[in-house]
Amino acid sequence: MSNLYQIYLISDSTGETLDRIFLALKAQFNNFNYKTSHFSFTRTENQILKILETCKKQKRTIILYTIVDNKLSEFLNKETRKNNIPCFGVLGDLIDSFSKLLKQDSLNVPSRQHIMNDEYYKKIDAIQFTMNHDDGNSIQDIEKSDIILIGVSRTSKTPTSIYLANKGYKVSNIPIVNKNSIPENVKKNKLNKCIIGLIAEPERLAEIRKNRMTSLKETGNQKYTNLQRIQNEVESSKSTFTKFKWPTIDVSRKSVEETAASVIKIYEISLKNA
Repeated sequence: MSNLYQIYLISDSTGETLDRIFLALKAQFNNFNYKTSHFSFTRTENQILKILETCKKQKRTIILYTIVDNKLSEFLNKETRKNNIPCFGVLGDLIDSFSKLLKQDSLNVPSRQHIMNDEYYKKIDAIQFTMNHDDGNSIQDIEKSDIILIGVSRTSKTPTSIYLANKGYKVSNIPIVNKNSIPENVKKNKLNKCIIGLIAEPERLAEIRKNRMTSLKETGNQKYTNLQRIQNEVESSKSTFTKFKWPTIDVSRKSVEETAASVIKIYEISLKNA
């Protein structure tokens, strides 16, 4: 492949932050052919030298890194300058700027974002809760949820719930199968929980459901993929959401991340109005 760039992602931790930053970066370029190489828990000069030995043998190499140890990041920059390898620190300038703004030295401790503090255990608890309350399960204590998502089949309820759980939100999701799908305690919503309806274009849902059935090698359930039936499902769900004055999000053209961001915004507004 012509003009193939070798992207080296070097991190002193898991590399999760760097992966997300590169994901956002590459999305801004249409014609960007690349191959990524990941190097996590890079914390010694010897490790860096070994990585650079491989870099020097390749063309069009670009290094992105998250290394909080100033001495080590300076070593990496010095060595890449020697070999004319483009090298960009993702967090360095930002940490320095915050240090000046806050008038305190940064700790420069790798993996500190993964420390097992109260926030960490809160996230684990949220993930466990959300998994237990997926697809209409455990409705008896659904009022312990931070957020309740409701929608017909294939409106991204589960992936959105899991994404939100990884951010520390306890989420329950309820599929609308018939008029009795939504529990009475959710309809009454005495604790004023944040309940959000997810909708999608019927044509889009039909396509997704057909692909789902194909992947499962199931062809018998024609009603599940029938466009007219799906249109009725969506219209009925919209009427339900309107009846109970629940905000809705159209997920037709949204990624899970975008849907989750919209959910969080609605949730934050609901807290202010509580």
